[in-house]
Amino acid sequence: MLHRAVELGVNHIDTASFYDDGVVNQRIRAALAPYREDLVIVSKVGARPATGPVPLALAQHPADLRAAVELDLAGLGLDQIPVVNLRRADIGPGLTAEGDQIVDLDDQLAEMIALRDEGKIGAIGISNVDLATLRRALPAGIVCVQNAYSLLNRDHEDELTLCREEGIAWVPFFPLGSAFPGFPKVAENDVVQRVATDLGVSGAQVGLAWLLAHAPNTLLIAGTTSVAHLEQNLAAGDVTLNEQQLADLDAVAAELPQGDGVQAFLDEGR
Repeated sequence: MLHRAVELGVNHIDTASFYDDGVVNQRIRAALAPYREDLVIVSKVGARPATGPVPLALAQHPADLRAAVELDLAGLGLDQIPVVNLRRADIGPGLTAEGDQIVDLDDQLAEMIALRDEGKIGAIGISNVDLATLRRALPAGIVCVQNAYSLLNRDHEDELTLCREEGIAWVPFFPLGSAFPGFPKVAENDVVQRVATDLGVSGAQVGLAWLLAHAPNTLLIAGTTSVAHLEQNLAAGDVTLNEQQLADLDAVAAELPQGDGVQAFLDEGR
């Protein structure tokens, strides 16, 4: 699948050393090294693998961030990670900081800047942040922001607007709605399905096309389980929504008053 993605022009790969305890990095290296010059591998720090029903724990201290970068360098076989996202834990979805994992943003950014100055990372991104935290981080030279965002979940519209104004890439995760069972999926929305039928495409393609049309600074990291699914996702870039379709989709009300399913999953696992 990685080979096919690169063949089709994908040059942005999202990973982290805590994805499957480093296995994802190993697979990327086995499939794609030596890497194409235009391939941008983006990693994330701020968490670590854990045992038990919840397979993730926070690792927010500066030393943890540095250790995670070193794991990425070794696992991917790189001298420099092109971009590394600092995964904050102030807001959801997912784990939020408690106790000694509440770490000052300035201390974290100082370590990230040091890693950049040392050449271990090329640029700094940030993830799971509200507007105030994003504004505080801007002087560090943030190049991208990863927050949960989709047609049905626009809680971070202000952060998206700031990114657009500052020329920062917006990289939404859960771009088609929550990945957890029992919660709204973009492709199942009635308006999305109607537009998809009119265009002869899938609901998922409409959801991704809306994201691209809504904000020109959007970079998509839609997950995939097969080559066919990958090809469908990439074809969303060729879907053109007319003014009426965009207006109808813009008018879709957010459908997540009950949350995104992550907290329920975490509570069940504890």
